[in-house]
Amino acid sequence: MSGKIQDRIKELEQQLSSTKYNKATQHAFGVMKAQLAKLKDTVEKRAGVGKSDTGWFVKKTGDGSVVLLGFPSVGKSTLLNALTGAKSKTAAYAFTTLTVVPGVMNYNKAKIQILDVPGIVTGAAAGTGRGKEVLAMVRNSDLILILIDALHPEHYQAILDEVRETGVRINQRAPDVKITKKVKGGLDIGSTVKLSKLNYETIAAVLREFKINNADVMIRTDIDVDQLIDVVEGNRKYIPAITVVSKMDLATPAQIEHIKQTIRPDVFISAEQSKNMEKLKETIFQGLRFIRLYLKEINKKPDLEEPMVLTKGSTLRTLCDKLHRDFVKKFRFARIWGKSAKFPGQQFRNLEKELEDGDIIEIHLS
Repeated sequence: MSGKIQDRIKELEQQLSSTKYNKATQHAFGVMKAQLAKLKDTVEKRAGVGKSDTGWFVKKTGDGSVVLLGFPSVGKSTLLNALTGAKSKTAAYAFTTLTVVPGVMNYNKAKIQILDVPGIVTGAAAGTGRGKEVLAMVRNSDLILILIDALHPEHYQAILDEVRETGVRINQRAPDVKITKKVKGGLDIGSTVKLSKLNYETIAAVLREFKINNADVMIRTDIDVDQLIDVVEGNRKYIPAITVVSKMDLATPAQIEHIKQTIRPDVFISAEQSKNMEKLKETIFQGLRFIRLYLKEINKKPDLEEPMVLTKGSTLRTLCDKLHRDFVKKFRFARIWGKSAKFPGQQFRNLEKELEDGDIIEIHLS
C-alpha cells in the first residue's frame, strides 16, 4: 500500500510541475494540491515523522529563542561561540554537533537564547539523519537563523524546502480564514476581500477533498491554494526568519554579488574574523520584534536599567499578565510616558492599549 501511495505522490508532483497555473487550470490544480497534501500527511503519520513538536528538550530561557539552522559544517558552532561565549565543539568536518548546545546572547538589555542544533540534510523532514528532532526544535523557536555557507548557496533552497515540509511558514502571517463546520447545509463561502488567486468553486473542491462538505467559510485575506490547505490542516507554525551567509572571507566578489542577487541575505558574516557580528546581533534583535518597557512605581523614578522585554503588538494586558496573574483583575489604570502617549504621563484605562518600545509605565491597581 505504501508503495502505491508513493507512486501516486510522484504522479501528482509530476502533473503539478507540468501544469501551467491559470484560471482555466485553477480547479484541477487545487484538487491535485489537496490530494498531494493528504497523501503526504498519510505517509508522515505511518512513518511517525512530520509536523510533530517533539524534539530534544531544551528549556526556553531569556526573552526569546533563536535556532541556528543550516547544513553540516556551515559554521553554526563557531557562530554560537562568537555570539554567546558558549563552548560548542567546532571542527573542519561534518556532524560535529550531535545534540543541542544552548547559549545566551545579551544585547540591548535583552537576553536571547541561541540554540546550535545538528546540521540538517536533504530529506530531513522525512526523518533523514536527526532531521525530525532538529526541525521540531525549529517549530518551537521564536526566530530561525538560516545559516548558508558562502561557497554553497545552493543549500538555501534545500533548507527552505525542508522547513516547509515540516509545516513551518517563515516570514508569513497566518491567513485570516475561519472554517466553521456544521451538520448540514453544504458549503457557504464568503469573503471580505477580492480573491485574485482562487474562486469559490476551487475553494469548495479543495474542502471536499478534505471531507469538509458542510461548513461556513469566511475569508478575510487574499489566499492561494497552499494557504487554504494550511488552514484546513491546521498544524502550521508561522515563525520569522533571517538569512545569514557565513565564511564571507572565503568568497570572491563575484560570488558575493551572485548571492546578493539570488538569496538576498540579511547579513554577510565571518564569525572567525568577527566581521559584521554587531550587525548580526542587531538583526537578530529586530527579527524577534522586541520592545523594551520600563516600569515605574508611584511617586518614584522609573527603573531604566532592567526593562521588561516583550514583543511588538503587546498591550497593557500582556504586561499585566507577565507581571502577576492578579494584575489584570486589579487593574484600574496606567500612566504612560513615551511613544504610546500623546503627552507625558497620559492615563489609560483600556487593557488593550498597545505599547511601544521605550515606554515608561506606571500601573495603578485597586
